[in-house]
Amino acid sequence: MNKAVEGLVSQVLACQKACQICFDACLKEDHVAMMAECIRTDRECADICGLVVDFAYRESNLFSDLVAVCVRACEVCATECEQHDHDHCQQCAKACRECEAACKAFLAA
Repeated sequence: MNKAVEGLVSQVLACQKACQICFDACLKEDHVAMMAECIRTDRECADICGLVVDFAYRESNLFSDLVAVCVRACEVCATECEQHDHDHCQQCAKACRECEAACKAFLAA
């Protein structure tokens, strides 16, 4: 794995962790039903991030395609989390925006 992919994997793992933390914290909120979309986007983004990491380690020919999907998943999750005042949502949104930017930069290189 080259340095560019290693750097991207590090960013993607940080995003995955933030999404998992947010997902878990949303489930503990008083009004869980109001957090349903946030929970869904957290889960989807974390799952896509996990696939990106797996495909990186496999050196898959589909890696760049999956990175492009990750851009979209991060964008959707960040947009949802930015609507909530909870600290875990704000931290997740920040991690997703950083991952989105890293994925875009990787694809542009």
